[in-house]
Amino acid sequence: MSFSSLVQDLALRDSGMPRRRNDNSSSASTIDTRSNISRPSYTSTSATTVSISGDISSQLHGGYFHPLARSWQAEHQLTKEMLIYPIFVSDNDDEETSIPSLPNQKRYGVNRLMAFLEPLVHKGLKSVILFGVPMKPGSKDALGTAADDPEGPVIRAIRLIRQFFPHLYICADVCLCEYTSHGHCGILRDDGSLNNELSVHRISDVAVAYAMAGAHCVAPSDMNDGRIKAIKLKLIEQGISHKVTLMSYAAKFAGALYGPFRDAAGSCPSFGDRRCYQLPSGGRGLARRAIVRDINEGADIIMVKPAGQYLDIIRDAKDLASDMPVAAYQVSGEFAMIHAGAKAGVFDLKAMVFESTESILRAGATIVISYFVPELLEWL
Repeated sequence: MSFSSLVQDLALRDSGMPRRRNDNSSSASTIDTRSNISRPSYTSTSATTVSISGDISSQLHGGYFHPLARSWQAEHQLTKEMLIYPIFVSDNDDEETSIPSLPNQKRYGVNRLMAFLEPLVHKGLKSVILFGVPMKPGSKDALGTAADDPEGPVIRAIRLIRQFFPHLYICADVCLCEYTSHGHCGILRDDGSLNNELSVHRISDVAVAYAMAGAHCVAPSDMNDGRIKAIKLKLIEQGISHKVTLMSYAAKFAGALYGPFRDAAGSCPSFGDRRCYQLPSGGRGLARRAIVRDINEGADIIMVKPAGQYLDIIRDAKDLASDMPVAAYQVSGEFAMIHAGAKAGVFDLKAMVFESTESILRAGATIVISYFVPELLEWL
């Protein structure tokens, strides 16, 4: 008997109506000699329409029962080309120092950096983003003048990477917080507030210096109003805008997830916080406005930071910048939390790394900046 006939038979039993019998088939029924109750056999091939629970479109399992079929259901497949690895570059040339709050991460001087990168490049590393860490006494001042020092860590690292790994795509984070004596992301007024105009002028000079040194991408993270337009205009003036990507930290939120990064980069503010220029965590509308502004000012890539707590903003960014790449930064606090959870036995590290990364892609990101890149290069 077909499945449809079986369902019909069961329905007739429940209703008390007599069952139909197929008299043309010798195997149409069997006799239970113990009870003398005639039971139909299940060899019938008659077909009837069967109503299953819900509409036929509710039957989904067949679309993802196989691993390959499951991969086809994902809108984005994580690839090595999507990954950017953050690297802390010290002005102590021979430094290779572990960062306690960032498991498996180190600060590298330029003399140690190439040896560190070589095996990662062989495993498929495609892109890095560089953060300078001035450690020498007297290297910080109120204007962050060491940020674009030709002998500073970022510019020297850019030149060396271009020489040793010419196919590695180099992003340079552009900010002053690591280089200022006060730890804020710009130039301050006498009352301690941020001077937006002077800060934008300074930030744009630093961005151009990194681009002239050979960075393929400059990524201003300072969150000063108007910096994207200012950088774009200076890149045009220098005749290099056609070969430098401008990636904006358009939706960078203030919050509690940056602690390990600030330990690594030595960029904690000496007073106050950054809530007057980074976005408030509940400010979805403000984030949308910032994204639209930076698109209009000439950004080539829009970034959302942090990633995991702001998946809705990643989706908004993709909707607003539908024809542009969207990057998401899985920040140091997210990285440290995942490691802590895995260490405590709450979940498997590899499974959680993939789950968190895939959720970022599902939200709409096409680029992921993550400290898990070395592991992902092994796993992919």
